Amino acid sequence: MPADAARQMSSEPAPTLPIHALWRPGVGLALWWARPDAGPDDLPPEIAAQLSRRRSRREITLIGAAGRREFLSTFTLGIGSTVALLDLTRPHATSGEIAWYRYLLDGVRRHIAAGGVAPGVTEIDGEPMLRWLPVPTPSWRSWMAVVSTTAPGVVTDNGGSDSIADLVGELLDHECRGRITASGPIVADDHAGGRIIRALAADPPETTEAQRARLRHAAGTWMQWNSAAPHDDSMVVLRLHEPDEEDGPDTTGAWRPHTVPQEPLWRLQVCRRHADGRIIGVEPHRLDQHELERVTNGLATAVRAFPELSGAEPDRHSLDFLLTTPMVERLFVDGAAALTEAGCPVLLPRTVAEVRPTLGLRARPVATSTGRAAQIGATEIDEFEWRLALGDDPAAMTLSDADLADLARRQGDLVRIRGIWVRAEGAALTRAAAFIVGQRAQANSDQPADMGELFNLIVDTVPVPVTSIEGLSWLDDIATGGRLRPAPITTPESLHAELRPYQQRGLEWLAYLSEHQIGGVLADDMGLGKTVQIIALLCHEMAVAAPARPGAPTLIVCPMSVVGNWEREIARFAPHLRVIVHHGTSRAGRATIGEVLSGADVVLTTFAIATRDRDLLGARQWRRVVIDEAQHLKNVATKAAKAVRSLPADHRIALTGTPVENRLEDLRAVIDLVNPGLLGSASRFRARFAEPIERDRDEATIRRLTALTRPFILRREKTDPTIISDLPEKTDITVRANLTLEQAALYRAVIDELMEALRSKQQRTIRRRNILAALTRLKQVCNHPAHYLADASDMLRRNRHRSGKVELLVDILTTAAAEGDRALVFTQFAAFGQLLSEWLSPVLGEPVPVLHGGVNRTDRDAMVARFQAGGGPPAMIATLKAGGTGLNLTAANHVLHVDRWWNPAVEDQATDRAYRIGQHQRVQVHRFLCVGTLEERIDEMIAAKRELSRLTVSAGENWMSDLGDDELFDLFRLRDEAVSE
Repeated sequence: MPADAARQMSSEPAPTLPIHALWRPGVGLALWWARPDAGPDDLPPEIAAQLSRRRSRREITLIGAAGRREFLSTFTLGIGSTVALLDLTRPHATSGEIAWYRYLLDGVRRHIAAGGVAPGVTEIDGEPMLRWLPVPTPSWRSWMAVVSTTAPGVVTDNGGSDSIADLVGELLDHECRGRITASGPIVADDHAGGRIIRALAADPPETTEAQRARLRHAAGTWMQWNSAAPHDDSMVVLRLHEPDEEDGPDTTGAWRPHTVPQEPLWRLQVCRRHADGRIIGVEPHRLDQHELERVTNGLATAVRAFPELSGAEPDRHSLDFLLTTPMVERLFVDGAAALTEAGCPVLLPRTVAEVRPTLGLRARPVATSTGRAAQIGATEIDEFEWRLALGDDPAAMTLSDADLADLARRQGDLVRIRGIWVRAEGAALTRAAAFIVGQRAQANSDQPADMGELFNLIVDTVPVPVTSIEGLSWLDDIATGGRLRPAPITTPESLHAELRPYQQRGLEWLAYLSEHQIGGVLADDMGLGKTVQIIALLCHEMAVAAPARPGAPTLIVCPMSVVGNWEREIARFAPHLRVIVHHGTSRAGRATIGEVLSGADVVLTTFAIATRDRDLLGARQWRRVVIDEAQHLKNVATKAAKAVRSLPADHRIALTGTPVENRLEDLRAVIDLVNPGLLGSASRFRARFAEPIERDRDEATIRRLTALTRPFILRREKTDPTIISDLPEKTDITVRANLTLEQAALYRAVIDELMEALRSKQQRTIRRRNILAALTRLKQVCNHPAHYLADASDMLRRNRHRSGKVELLVDILTTAAAEGDRALVFTQFAAFGQLLSEWLSPVLGEPVPVLHGGVNRTDRDAMVARFQAGGGPPAMIATLKAGGTGLNLTAANHVLHVDRWWNPAVEDQATDRAYRIGQHQRVQVHRFLCVGTLEERIDEMIAAKRELSRLTVSAGENWMSDLGDDELFDLFRLRDEAVSE
C-alpha cells in the first residue's frame, strides 16, 4: 500500500500536550501548536515556563503528506532548552514526534553511560570543532538503523537522515559536556592538553587559524581510528513484510473482505547490510561458507533474543521466517526491541498504520413542540449514538455496522480493515468496537437514556478516550478537557454587591449549570460567599427573564440556624426579590400555600419542615432547590434526606464547605443529591472508589474519581492567595495543658474500667459501644472533673484549678478581653459550655452566651446580633454542631477549640465562623489538648493526614473500635508527662 495511503489512516495520537516539533539542523527544535486555538494555558505550568524562556519566532516551510507545503510560525529552542523540554514532557502524553525525540535522547544517554563516546573532530559550517562523538559499535549502528526506520513522517519528509544525524550528534555532545560540568569545577593547566579538556567540558572556545589547521589534521586521525571500530558480527538485519493478500473493490465499488483458507502469514525477511550501507535480502546460494556461517550465527542470536522465532514456519526457498499475526503482535510489543538490543535490528513496515482509536458520541434530543435543540440539558436526552474514529480526522475512514461487528469478534493489537493493516496497543481497536456494538444493542432494548451512567462510561468505563461529542457542548467540555467552560456574563445590575473575581466565576459556572439543567455542588471554603453567589444567580435569571418574572420560585432548604442569615443577605443584596419563610406554626398549609407561594421568588425552609411538609412541598414543581449545609444530608437513609431528594425541581444546587466530612460516601451523597445516579449506588461507589482510596490511598482511583466529579464541584480555598488576598493572617496555636492529680486519677479509672470490660468476650456492637463511651468519658475528664462527674461541684478546689485546660482557657480569655479582643469558644458538649459560661461570666465581667441546639431561632439570631455588635460580650461559647456552620461571627478574632473533634474538616468549618470575608483582624486559633493523653496522640494523627482529609478522612471516631485491646490500651494510656507537679 502506498505510504501516503498509510498516513491517511495513521494519524498521530491525539496529544495531551498540543504541540508538534521538528529538529532543523543549524537552527534548533521548531515547535508549533497542534490546534489553532491552543496556547500556553493548555500546557502544564512547568512546560509553559520552559517555552517562555530563550525562544524566538521563526517562519518555517513544512513539507506534509503528498508533498504539500505549509508555512508555520514556530518557537525555536536550542539544544539545552530542547533537552530540558523533552525531560519535562515525560509524565505527559505527547505527539508522536516528541515521544520519538525522547527516545533519541534516552538512546544517547544509554550509549554515553556504556562508555561508547570519545573526543573527536568534526566540521560544522566548514569549521573544524572539537566534539564528543559516538564510537560506532555494533549496538550503536543497530540502534541508528532502528531510529531511521521509526522516525515520524514529519521528520522523514523534512530533512530525514541528515536531520536525525545532526540532532543525535548535538544531543551526544551536549550530554557529555553536561556530565563533565555537573561533576564539579574543571582544573586544567594552560597547555594544549588543558585547553582540550576545557574545550570538551564547556562551550567550544574561539580558535585561531593555526589551531583550526591542527584540528583538521586531528580529524583525519579520528576517522582512521573510527574505521577500526568493530563491525557488526551478525550482519543480520530483519525486515518485516505484510502478508500477500488480494483485497480490492468488487464490481459495485464496495470493498469485499479477503477470504483465505488459512491464517495469513507475515514474512520476516533475513537481510544483511552491504558494505555501502544498503540493506539487501539474503540469498543463501550466493553466500560463501564464511558469509553463510556469519549469517546463521546471527540468526541463532536472533532466536535466543526472541524465542517466538523458533516456532515460526520456515520458508523452504530462503532463510526467512513466516510469522502468524499473534507472533507479529508480540514482535511489535517487545520482540523488535529485544532483537535490536541483541544486535539484530528489525525494520518494520511503515504501511502498518499505528492508530489511536477514539470514541465519538452524538446525543439525540427529545422531540419537542418548540423545536428547541440548540441547548440540550441533562434531562432532555432521548438516546446516545456512539461512533469510532481511527485518529484525529473522523473522516479518514468511516466504519459500517458490519465493520464494527467484524472488529468486535477479533482479538489482538493487529487487525486488517478494508485491505489495510492497523495496529492499536492493548487491543484498543477491537475493544472499542466491542464497546460500541454492546452500547448499540443496549440502545435497541428500549431502555431510557441514563445520564449518570453516561458520565460513568465517559470518565471511567470507555476502553478508549472520548474526543468528540455532538449535541451536548457542555458534555463535550467534560470529555475532552475535564472541565465545563461557561461563557462570561455581566454582573446583574439589580445585585447590590460587587462580586470578587472568583465569585463572578462562580456566578458564571452556576448560570451555565442552570441553563443545561446540570446539578452542581458549590463547595467553597466557609466564608468565601456562597450565599451571595446564589443571590447573584437569582438576580441574573430575573434580569434574563425580564419583564416577566420566572414562573416557579426557588426553594432554599437549610438548617434553622441560617434561615435568618439568608433573610438578611437577600434583603441586603437583592431587596427586589420576594422572600417567603416557610417555618413555624403560622406557615402556609395545603389550602393557602398556592396563593402564598404565587407571590414569591424565594422560599426559605428548614430540613425539619421539609421533612414534615414533604407531601405539601413535593406537590409543587420548583424552579430550583438549593440545599445549604448539604453535609447534613450525607446519611441518605434519614427522613430529611429522602424528603429533600423527592422535591421536584428543574435544577438543584448543594452548598457545603465540607463535601467530604467523615468519609467518601459523604461526597457521593452530596453529588447524588443534585445529580442522581452520577456516581452509582452506595455499594457500587464503595467498591469502585471508597475502599481503594480510604484503605489503600490508591492514586489511580483518586484521579478517576476527581475526573468524574470535577465538572460538577466548584471548590475554592481561602488559603489560595489568588482567590482572596485581603484576608488577614491566621495563626494556629496548639495549647498544651497538663492534667491535675484529680484528672489523672479519674483518667486511669476510666481506662481500667474499659480494659476490664474488654477482657470479657463481647459482641462487636457492644465492644464498639464500650470503646466510644470510654472515649467520651476521657474527653470529659480532660475538660474538667465537674464535667465528667456531673455533680455540680465547684470549678475550683481550695482556690486552685481542678483542670489544667480550664486554667489556661481563663488566662487566654482574660488577656484577650483586656486587649479589647473577642473570642469564640467551641466545645462539643453543651453541658460543658454551660459550666464554662457560669464560671467565665463573673471572671470577664459580662454574661457569656452559650449557643447550642436547644436555642430557638429568635434567641439565636438575637444572640448572634448582640455578639456582632460593637458592645457585645468579650466571649461567646458554641457547640460544634449548633455553631459550627452557617454563622457570621467576624467580631471574634480568637477561636478556641477546647475539646477536640477528631475530624479536621469540622474544626476548620467552625473556625471559619470568624475567619471569613468581613474579618479585618488577625485571627488566632487555639487548639487545646492534654499532653500525655489520648488527645495528644489523636492530634498527631490528624495533623499527619490533614492534607489528605479532604478526600480520604476515616469514618469519624469509629475507627478506634476496630483496634485490638493492646493497641487500644497504648492509645488511651496515660503518659508520665500528663500530670502537672
